[in-house]
Amino acid sequence: MPLELLPHLRRVRDHIDRNYREPLDLDELARVARVSKFHLVRCFEATYDETPIRYLTCRRIERAQDLLRHANLTITEICMLVGFSSLGSFSARFTQLVGETPSAYRDRWAARGAPHVPGCYLFMRGSMDLRGTAGDPVA
Repeated sequence: MPLELLPHLRRVRDHIDRNYREPLDLDELARVARVSKFHLVRCFEATYDETPIRYLTCRRIERAQDLLRHANLTITEICMLVGFSSLGSFSARFTQLVGETPSAYRDRWAARGAPHVPGCYLFMRGSMDLRGTAGDPVA
């Protein structure tokens, strides 16, 4: 793998890390890297041992785990906040990667007694993106 491609791959990872909530696809990521999507997939996987889309999915699941541990939000709200468009696909991928369902994961962490941050507080503080929720956010 050419060394001059490494900064482009890092730019793709940074783009995914910043925009994981958005609907990202290989075409967009390839534009960020300034290479073809096929070359991007080959080089990204050779460098990071996973494809860009798998990296995106893992990033979304990691963020969902954080929200399940600490926020008082429904699983559907968390699903949408981390960039999934379907609760079924979110639950299936979460279970596949984590080894338990999102509700079982939350219940296990809740048993430890850690306090949850109220969802309304997260929304008011701007910690959560309101796009995709009912109505337009008030400025």
